[in-house]
Amino acid sequence: MNHLPHAWGRPRDDVYGAYDHSYLQNSGPIQHTQQPIVTGTSVVAVKYKDGVVIAADNLASYGSLARFTDVKRLRKFNERAVIGFGGDVSDMQYLDRLLTSVSIREDYNAAQGSSDATEGEDASTETNNTPTLHAKNLHTYLSKVLYKRRSDFNPLWNHVLVAGLDGEARPFLASADLLGTTFSAPALATGFGAHLAVPVLRRVVPDEKAAEQLTREQAIQTVKDCMKVLFYRDARSLDKYSIAVVEAAGVELKENEKLENQSWEFAERIRGYGTQVN
Repeated sequence: MNHLPHAWGRPRDDVYGAYDHSYLQNSGPIQHTQQPIVTGTSVVAVKYKDGVVIAADNLASYGSLARFTDVKRLRKFNERAVIGFGGDVSDMQYLDRLLTSVSIREDYNAAQGSSDATEGEDASTETNNTPTLHAKNLHTYLSKVLYKRRSDFNPLWNHVLVAGLDGEARPFLASADLLGTTFSAPALATGFGAHLAVPVLRRVVPDEKAAEQLTREQAIQTVKDCMKVLFYRDARSLDKYSIAVVEAAGVELKENEKLENQSWEFAERIRGYGTQVN
């Protein structure tokens, strides 16, 4: 057996001859991933009067196995947008690389435009370095990417939430799924959160008018309450999570938050738990 790292476990060439790769050649049809493998669960977000709060836990599950406990599923795009990813982690990484290339191109174009304006004869004394891609633009772009991949019968197995500010600096929150379907509301959640967290959120923000009256502190507390509900009720969730607040001042992102005072001691008081019968 060959013990070299690049060919470990194969028969040795000097004993059995060169390794035959011909069996690896496949002339069959191109095949795509038929189901997500390593997945992240819920993303929860709510709008308030000055911005948006969005959160997602740091767990990536391999089926029912809590395989990775430090996967960050919130992605800061610029100072006006954060993307939360639910679904397949490898497809999330692909989208993250795609967004990185878009961000680099956008920054280059902004810098080039500022340079041209500075050198022009009619240039103003001030140059605008504000990113031209805001949350609404980003959501439209991602929805088109997801729809195109779906049309190719090679979908990205993700459900994303885009939170931030639109072109008029107003709070913006919308979702896009693997079919390219889009939806906007003052409170959104993906995964199991669509069943467990959205009712909690809608008690606080039933409509846009209520969102305009919600304070930053209330929005953060509501999202944290949802993360607590998901930790207790969703078997694919974790008590460690990331949370971001997006408003005109910028993005405040914390990636290693932990739910406080979480324990299962209360379960002993529930009839039917364990061996308890009374």
